[in-house]
Amino acid sequence: MPIVEAPALWVIATPIGNLADISKRAVEVMSAVDCIVAEDTRHSRILMTALAINKPMLSLHEHNELQRIPQLLEKARAGEVLGLISDAGTPLISDPGFKLVQAFHQADLNVSPVPGACAAIAALSVAGLPSNRFHFEGFLPAKIKARQKRLQLLSSCTETMIFYESPKRLLGTLEMLSEIFGAERMACQCRELTKRFETVNQGTLSELAAYVSADADQQRGEQVLLVSGSDPTVAGDGIDSVTRGLFLDLCQMLPPGRAAALLAKHLGVSRKMLYQLHNQQK
Repeated sequence: MPIVEAPALWVIATPIGNLADISKRAVEVMSAVDCIVAEDTRHSRILMTALAINKPMLSLHEHNELQRIPQLLEKARAGEVLGLISDAGTPLISDPGFKLVQAFHQADLNVSPVPGACAAIAALSVAGLPSNRFHFEGFLPAKIKARQKRLQLLSSCTETMIFYESPKRLLGTLEMLSEIFGAERMACQCRELTKRFETVNQGTLSELAAYVSADADQQRGEQVLLVSGSDPTVAGDGIDSVTRGLFLDLCQMLPPGRAAALLAKHLGVSRKMLYQLHNQQK
């Protein structure tokens, strides 16, 4: 199928495991672009070979994205059409590419998506947790204290939360979630989605921690953790996680009273509750 009025940049979703999940349109677009921009060209070359696609490739990852952007903009301005892919799934979702897409918009160059697999959405669809509203958190901080602080901020979030986690930190994160969110909070572990050893396990946080602790195989492979939101009727101070984070960030630049007053004025939250939150974090 010929591509009419192709954009300067296609953002292309690829399979998260099962190659059969590649869309016909994704194959057509990748076969038609002038260059494929990949997170890891060695990894993506395996996919291109399987699909019988032979295109020039350039790497784009967290360490070279800013340096690579001028080169890619120059290519686009010269009339080349580029395709952006990640190692798996939808680009930019906990993967590089945001700065590139932003730069193309700022340069008034068209960007268009080729939708497809996304581990977060695939996990949400099978988790059996409320899905009408959700919060995608991605990867938590690697350092323990930073992870604890982030989870404390999220403890009153009333939407289903989606986390990506590394196998080596999975058990520790489940135990920390159980401690901070409560052992009886419902959750779901989705492991190796669409792959041979896929497992989807729903239970309380304490049950999942025990299950993962008892089965070393569950501590291998790609992991998505989903945790149900807190009950809005018992959500403590009623301050949502985004407001909490914004307030605590503002407290790094302003006196707590001033930060609380600004958010109370513009967001309608309680100044008193915000100030109490500051005292709790001391």
